[in-house]
Amino acid sequence: MPGALLTDLYELRMAASYLRHDMNAPATFSLFVRNLPASRGFLIAAGAESCCEWLEQFSFEEDDLTYLTSLGFDDKTLESFSKLRFTGAVVGVPEGRIVFANEPILEVTAPLAEAQLVETYLLNQFTMQTMLATKAARCVLAAAGKIDLVEFGLRRTQGVEAGIAVSRLSTMVGFSSTSNVEAARRYGLAPTGTMAHSYIEAFEDEVEAFSTFAGDFPDQTTFLVDTYDTLAGVAKAIEVIKRRGLAHHAGIRIDSGDLMELAVEARRLLDAAGLLDVRIFVSGGLDEYDLARFVAAGAPIDAAGLGTRLGVSADAPYLDSAYKLVAYDGRPVAKLSEGKATLAGAKQIFRGPGLRDRIGLRDETAPAGTTALLEEMMRSGRRRRQPDSLAAARARFAADLRELPDTARDLAHPAAPVSEITPALARLTEEVRATARQRAGLEVRSE
Repeated sequence: MPGALLTDLYELRMAASYLRHDMNAPATFSLFVRNLPASRGFLIAAGAESCCEWLEQFSFEEDDLTYLTSLGFDDKTLESFSKLRFTGAVVGVPEGRIVFANEPILEVTAPLAEAQLVETYLLNQFTMQTMLATKAARCVLAAAGKIDLVEFGLRRTQGVEAGIAVSRLSTMVGFSSTSNVEAARRYGLAPTGTMAHSYIEAFEDEVEAFSTFAGDFPDQTTFLVDTYDTLAGVAKAIEVIKRRGLAHHAGIRIDSGDLMELAVEARRLLDAAGLLDVRIFVSGGLDEYDLARFVAAGAPIDAAGLGTRLGVSADAPYLDSAYKLVAYDGRPVAKLSEGKATLAGAKQIFRGPGLRDRIGLRDETAPAGTTALLEEMMRSGRRRRQPDSLAAARARFAADLRELPDTARDLAHPAAPVSEITPALARLTEEVRATARQRAGLEVRSE
């Protein structure tokens, strides 16, 4: 688990200044996404579990302090850092819930230096995991329950941590299995795997390769048939399947070429041989757009493997995420910057039917017919409950997905719902902005 130096230098300098001037009052920071990518009609909240785990262990180790000495931090600051732990509270949207732009996915309330120092790590984890979970959710949406989805992005993700995360998150939103063995062990996932072209090439011919593999793994046999000629490979797979009696628990995998056309021809050959239960698995640079095309055409594809484009969220590889101070020492604050103005005060999301959301103040009464989305996750630096299960997150995702408007589901040109602002939050924000303008010597204008 990484330590307190996994941050930006300016976080350390701000924290040092706060501590030097005894600015220890509670501060609330809000983490949110300003604008959704053009191709996204929704986001899937993810990252809360790893963030809470990290916050519980947050501390400066001896070698951290030694390094900070070389950067010019004085002894008094280093002494303060050595004693610093995260003692604050966290409220957040549980993993698996669908969220939209400007909604607080997480809010941290802690002594100012503590809340400031954790910004970088929280943004990193929530941005990466929410981005990956959303990409995986779109693939599930495109598959429409007709194609089983397998994740195998580890070799192409931008770092091992992302590879572990995408295995967990894809399972959370409905993938059936992962090729990532470490992720499977860590999270109790279903690991799966076939064979590579190198395995086929290592033998004199495909029949020998297929027969050898089937002898070694008779209950887990999926033949990669496109090393040389796909349909010839299918014919040789049929030969081995029939000879070894694998008709009810074998599959073929096609990894190149026109996957839909080849799947149709492969299905024809398999059915003609009486192998109706042999499944067709496809892979090779696939994403949700390919899956939607397969489903729309009624292609005889039983399962698909997704790696590169899933593991890097290729069409939307970043989110416009932010972590902003919204209250300090009992005083709500707001940023006025053009295009980046913030809403003041600690907040809550009130969700109504059809995922119609209102962003309001934390302490206001929930509007009729709504439920509060942000839940208490940490208090006094400790988690308030056991780590959430993937099954629970998966159930939340499924329930929200059923409520998601069709316009937000559209893969190519989605229209993301816009969350309303409650009158109480609107009034407070206007008051805070007016005060901020006055203090800055700016013209005070009504919103």
